[in-house]
Amino acid sequence: MLHYSLVFLVIALIAGILGFGVIAGAAASIAKICFFLFLAIWVLMFFMGRKTA
Repeated sequence: MLHYSLVFLVIALIAGILGFGVIAGAAASIAKICFFLFLAIWVLMFFMGRKTA
């Protein structure tokens, strides 16, 4: 999931440099969604993996 957010971030940066505003905006928002989804899943798995004796 983190890999996909980095891929969309690179696509957004390249599209932004080349002047494709709509594509850059869409790729940046997809990257943001993927990153926050990854972060939420990571936090959930972090707390579920902790077992107290």
